[in-house]
Amino acid sequence: MSRLSTFTNDGLTFDVIDEGALDGPVIVALHGFPERATMWEEVIPQLTGAGFRVLAPNQRGYSPGARPVGVRNYAVDKLEGDIIALVDQAGVRKFHVLAHDWGAAVAWQLAGNHADRVQTLSILSVPHPRAFQDAMLRGQLLHSWYMLLFQIPRLPEWLFGFNETEAFKKFGKSWMKVSDRLAERIRELFSEPGATTATVNWYRAMRYSLRSPARSSRVPTLFIWSDGDSAVTRAAADATPKYVEAPYRFEIFEGVSHWIAEERPHETAALVLEHIAEYSA
Repeated sequence: MSRLSTFTNDGLTFDVIDEGALDGPVIVALHGFPERATMWEEVIPQLTGAGFRVLAPNQRGYSPGARPVGVRNYAVDKLEGDIIALVDQAGVRKFHVLAHDWGAAVAWQLAGNHADRVQTLSILSVPHPRAFQDAMLRGQLLHSWYMLLFQIPRLPEWLFGFNETEAFKKFGKSWMKVSDRLAERIRELFSEPGATTATVNWYRAMRYSLRSPARSSRVPTLFIWSDGDSAVTRAAADATPKYVEAPYRFEIFEGVSHWIAEERPHETAALVLEHIAEYSA
C-alpha cells in the first residue's frame, strides 16, 4: 500500500490529499462548491491524530486534469464513480465518508448504492437530495435561486469573472458569509482555465442526476446542519430522516454559517470521530 497524490478515472487525473496511517481505517472527505480539499485542512489533523487515513480528493472540475467538456460528464453518477475509483486505487475496500455541500450529494449516493463498502456517513450542511426536493415548496426554493441562475449559459462564467472586485467580495460576505481566506481560494480556483464552467456544470447536470433519484442511506448517518446557513433551510434538514434506513443522528451548530468545517473544525471532527466509534466493529 502506497501514498497517493493522484488517481485516475474516465481518462481524467485527479489530485488527492492522502494523510495519516496507511494501514489505518479510511475516511474519504468530499468538498463542495466552490471549494477544494483544502477546506478540510483544520479537520484532517484531528482525524489522522485519531489513527485514521484521510483521502480528500479535488473532485471532477476542481482538479486541473479532470475538467471534461460536456455537462453530462458532471452528473452525479460520474461523480460517484470517481470516488469508487479513488478507493479502489488506494487499495481500500471499506471506508467512512465525510462530506460537505455538493460533496454531500455524492456521499448520499455512495451511502445508498454502496452500503457494503461505506461504513458510516457524516454529512455537513446539505440534506438528502430527496429531502431537499421535498422542501422546495416550503421555502427552500427561495434559498436556491442561484441554482436556477447557474443553468443560464455563460452567465455564471461572466459573473464569476468579477470575483476580484470589491462588489463581488461584499456580496459573498453578506449572503454566504464567505471569509477572506475562502474568498481568496475561490478567486484562485476561478482564475484557472476552464474551472468556472467545470464547477458550475455540477449544477447544470442536475437535469441528468434527477433522473435517478438517490436511494435512502443504508448506513449509520450523522447530519450536522447550522442555523446560519443561507443556502439550506431547516425544513430541508428536518425532512432528511425519511431517507435514512439506518441509525440517524442530527446535530445543529448555532450561530454558524454554511462553512461548518472552517468555522467549527474541532467540534466537527469530534462529532465525526464519536459517530464512527459508535458504529465501528
